[in-house]
Amino acid sequence: MNQRAGEPTHVPVLAARVVELLAPALAEPGSVVVDTTLGLGGHAEALLEECPQASLVGLDRDPQALAAAGERLERFGDRATCVHAVYDQLPDVLDDLGHHRVRGVLFDLGVSSLQLDEVERGFAYSRDAPLDMRMDPTRGPTAADVLNTYSAADLARILRVYGEERFARRIADAVVRQRESRPLTTSRELVDLLRSAIPGADRQVGGHPAKRTFQALRIEVNGEIAALERALPAAVDRLAVGGRVVVLAYHSLEDRLAKQTLGALARPDVPPGVPAVPPGHEAVLRLLTRGAEKATPEEVESNPRATSVRMRAAERILDSRRTASRGGAA
Repeated sequence: MNQRAGEPTHVPVLAARVVELLAPALAEPGSVVVDTTLGLGGHAEALLEECPQASLVGLDRDPQALAAAGERLERFGDRATCVHAVYDQLPDVLDDLGHHRVRGVLFDLGVSSLQLDEVERGFAYSRDAPLDMRMDPTRGPTAADVLNTYSAADLARILRVYGEERFARRIADAVVRQRESRPLTTSRELVDLLRSAIPGADRQVGGHPAKRTFQALRIEVNGEIAALERALPAAVDRLAVGGRVVVLAYHSLEDRLAKQTLGALARPDVPPGVPAVPPGHEAVLRLLTRGAEKATPEEVESNPRATSVRMRAAERILDSRRTASRGGAA
């Protein structure tokens, strides 16, 4: 994979393993694989290089990332199609392109290398920047909007659910007190507030004290969990028999959702003890990973962004109308 001079640092996580899992489904001429989170195109480039019979549809909500990926994949010609879209728009994108079924789908969730490396985007708590955090900076509320308009109860809920923050209510109350005199507008202001709100002993454990709050705000601003709840079952529905889906998650909410969605479709949809599985209730998927796979210590050392990754994969084994969203027949 080629890194051009001046490009943001980009090392795709678990790239070799992603290719290993998806390649068997992409051996036939005309195979289509969807990278639902194109980013800077590292995974997409690896797939197109190793699977010469396949073409790729790449989705990303970030126009800047989409442009960079388009340049990276330009050498593949019409084998690569880049689309400005969120991953839950996958069915509409495929319909527009005339792809009823695909042979592979990849989700590489969370924040991209570009978004982390571009200071002005406001994703990194280690550098001062406007509190934006929008993956698509052309639309929607910013993190500052959330902090300065949500009630204390809503802020606490977001921090507790999306950030798994123990001190969610203390932080929410501190935000509300702060904004009464001056709105929060920069990451440094928020980090300073968090250092004051979180007890001293607890600031020394579990990584940077701002990590969980920044994660929660990013998820809320971009509607990530709601979009993933729609996108995963939609992706399985568009897989041909023999097609494969791979999900790279970076925090427990994403991984739990992937585990539940793929796991439910890898079991017959019948109560325990039922002697025969009626038509339409058979297992739709076969799991390809035992639990969630993690990056090796060697990869984490060379690519620290792989530290928290959890990867799950499955193969479609039955052309059934049963869907993940319903858990039964459509």
